[in-house]
Amino acid sequence: QLVESGGGLVQPGGSLRLSCAASGMRLDSFTIGWFRQAPGKEREGVSCMNPSGGNTHYADSVRGRFTISRDNAKNTVYLQMNSLKPEDTAVYYCAKHRAIGWQSVDAETCIRTNYIDWGPGTQVTVSS
Repeated sequence: QLVESGGGLVQPGGSLRLSCAASGMRLDSFTIGWFRQAPGKEREGVSCMNPSGGNTHYADSVRGRFTISRDNAKNTVYLQMNSLKPEDTAVYYCAKHRAIGWQSVDAETCIRTNYIDWGPGTQVTVSS
């Protein structure tokens, strides 16, 4: 089971760090993805990272502002979000890639249909 945390209300330009913690499973063999879904919109890929942390991908809308990282010893994946904008407002989810040991990370990897074991999500609201 995956559980996201760290969401909240933040002003434009602010920062948040989301965490994706696993229980009952090890994350260190899986590519992990962060996704978000705004009201009335489809769930979209934000970022994903391979098991070793050596390969990452970011959506164009967040590249340069968001950073994905992982601490396999803590069985946790993070999403550091800086310079937040109102359009970043959404429920943020993490999930694991359906193929154990998947190493190649690109735009195709970060498509939501490749992922399973979704967490319940954490709300991020960017507003003044």
